[in-house]
Amino acid sequence: MAPTLTIADVERIAALAQLELSDEEKTLFTRQLADILAYAEQVQALDTSGVPATAHVHVGHRAERDDEPRPSLPVSEAVANAPDAATEAGLFRVPRVIG
Repeated sequence: MAPTLTIADVERIAALAQLELSDEEKTLFTRQLADILAYAEQVQALDTSGVPATAHVHVGHRAERDDEPRPSLPVSEAVANAPDAATEAGLFRVPRVIG
């Protein structure tokens, strides 16, 4: 059995995450985190010795398509309805977002 989670533990975790918690939140999160840890203990206690290891949950299912070149939308059509597009260069103008 793992040691019980305390409010001091939650305060330490909150400090590491640079979170300010109210007393009510500390109490709530202590209970919620303790429940999560108890559930993790239950999962760890399961016998998985007969279960093969998998690197991906979709074993046998291929979600990717073959990477084959296909025709794309012509540049003139792509920029035709764009506001303030540089159509002669085939570019979109976008507002500056960084400095």
